[in-house]
Amino acid sequence: MRSRASWGFSRSIFRDSNILAQIIQNSAQAKQLNKGKELHAHLLRSGYPLCTFLTNHLLNMYSKCGELHYAMNLFEKMSQRNLVSWTAMITGFSQNIRISEALTAFSQMRISGENPTQFAFASVIKACLSVKSVELGKQMHCLALKFGFSWDIHVGTNLADMYSKCGIMSDACKFFEEMPCKDAILWTAMIDGYAKNGDCEAALLGLKKMIEEEIVIDQHVLCSTLNACAAVKAHTLGKCLHSSIVKFGFELQVVVGNALIDMYSKSGNMESASNVFGIVSECRNIVSYSSLIDGYVEIDQIEKAVSLFLELRRQGIDPNEFTFSSLIKACATQAALEQGVQLHAQVVKFNFNGDPFVSSGLVDMYGKCGLLHHSNQVFNEIGNPTEIAWNSLLSVFSQHGSGKEAVQTFDKMLRAGVKPNAITFVSLLIGCSHAGMVEEGLNYFHSMEKIYGVVPREEHYSCIIDLFGRAGRIREAENFIKSMPFEPNAFGWCSFLGACRIHGDKERGKVAAEKLMQLEPENSGAHVLLSNLYAKEQQWEDVRSLRKMMRDGNVKKLPGYSWVDAGNKTHIFGVEDWSHPQKKEIYEKLDSLLDQIQKAGYVPYTESIPFEMDDKEKEKFLHHHSERIAVAFALISVPVGKPIIVKKNIRVCLDCHSAIKFISKVVGRKIIVRDNSRFHHFADGLCSCGDYW
Repeated sequence: MRSRASWGFSRSIFRDSNILAQIIQNSAQAKQLNKGKELHAHLLRSGYPLCTFLTNHLLNMYSKCGELHYAMNLFEKMSQRNLVSWTAMITGFSQNIRISEALTAFSQMRISGENPTQFAFASVIKACLSVKSVELGKQMHCLALKFGFSWDIHVGTNLADMYSKCGIMSDACKFFEEMPCKDAILWTAMIDGYAKNGDCEAALLGLKKMIEEEIVIDQHVLCSTLNACAAVKAHTLGKCLHSSIVKFGFELQVVVGNALIDMYSKSGNMESASNVFGIVSECRNIVSYSSLIDGYVEIDQIEKAVSLFLELRRQGIDPNEFTFSSLIKACATQAALEQGVQLHAQVVKFNFNGDPFVSSGLVDMYGKCGLLHHSNQVFNEIGNPTEIAWNSLLSVFSQHGSGKEAVQTFDKMLRAGVKPNAITFVSLLIGCSHAGMVEEGLNYFHSMEKIYGVVPREEHYSCIIDLFGRAGRIREAENFIKSMPFEPNAFGWCSFLGACRIHGDKERGKVAAEKLMQLEPENSGAHVLLSNLYAKEQQWEDVRSLRKMMRDGNVKKLPGYSWVDAGNKTHIFGVEDWSHPQKKEIYEKLDSLLDQIQKAGYVPYTESIPFEMDDKEKEKFLHHHSERIAVAFALISVPVGKPIIVKKNIRVCLDCHSAIKFISKVVGRKIIVRDNSRFHHFADGLCSCGDYW
């Protein structure tokens, strides 16, 4: 037999079980599994009698090191168990998120005649929190009351934490107020609960009371309070808290600095966020960079976000899933395909393509860049798609007017056992609306609450107004509006007004325009749509009167522009734009295209111009619309084999829609146009929308 000394342990330690217990305890605290296992093995080999006292320490060590199968085997072999043995197993199961086993062990302990300790209660309540089971938590609360442990600081803190994190702040507050002894941990649990539930003022008031009661403030409670400010974009309150943080000397602590950066970023105050980022320069980490990147993405300062990404890579810091999610979102918003593809490669390199937020972001990004096939491909590579991924794919099909595919995706989502939510139905209803699937859309709307338990909100009602309006069923849209439990929002009235313009319903259009102007007086959309409606009816006096009203009210029409990405640069064009350095080549191409499409049968739709001018002037004006110029530029700049993707900030005009169909036919290339409503895929003289949009 090998000597005891050969195992690295002194012979003297085996004479004292207390010393052995201390070694095992140290191994547990440091999570040094190998050292603990080595000692256990030697005790078995040497025939050392393992008393309940030492076995309990081994149970605790294996549990804390995540080796529950060792702990369970050891527990099963114990000839005599005591309360500590049971508590060690319950705590181990709870810490390793094996909730049902923690609860089973708790029940078996009670059956064996052992009364639970405050530590057992604390562990089981933690387990209830991890699965958000308030009912089980309440049962444990009642049992803790029965055994006189509900006011124990360990049990009390976990109860307050459970109620607050499960969103039951009334119970959490009631319990918190009744506690005779409140320490920093309990206060932090409550403040964190307020923060998670978006009650910034209550979180700040809690911090103020902590200071008044001279309870030690640490970085955890400060971060929770800052998170509350960030959640509700409470910039002013956050600045006040920042002053206190400087006073307490916590500003240079990286977790507090990161929370400050996040708070300022979410409030849109990027100057302050950047200043704090500079202050914590010595201890920046991926959280610091990700918070700042996300802030720049939210205010559309994409170049600064990308610059920060490049800087963190130069610093040798690896990006995380939050970094990628923010940047992919930026690429989706800007429809920046080249950058999005590069990010996708980085995602694969760092093995984040399995992350639900990152993969869903990629589905959305490819969809917003016009590449439906790529969206589908990324989705199909997700092993077990979450609700977020399904909703992303549904949204993509809806944006592209692919109503049938949206419905098929919804059916697959249900078969996969994923429950639809409010976002799901918005995408589904939009898909039905853009594809003219009126009856299907109505059936889904009426099934929302009845079958799926999703109460329709403003946006769902607006989708139904749009559904009727696009189909020309104006009277039904009007009746639906009258039956709604609330007034339509701006999108609803805008949809109704747009439908009235297309189908020439002047009287209902005027009502919709007035409602829209009341809701958004500075929005030029209502004025422009009503003006177009008057122009269609050739009521030029009404057009002039409305334009005067816009001038007097300083309501400015949103200028239409289109843009194309080519050669790692975004090229922007306005109507009759002569500013581009390649203007000569662009307009030569534009004139050449006009000759070709006229021979192919194109006839200008001059009625789409809402101005009093002769047809020749209208034709010239249409010929120089921004989307037409962007297409001409793309044809001379984007290599054959690469998709031509044109983005437009307002709805594509009827004449340009017709012209681009002909252009796709005469040049033999697929052209994708994304306007503010949806995608149009032009190929071989046809559009994916079927002229229904």
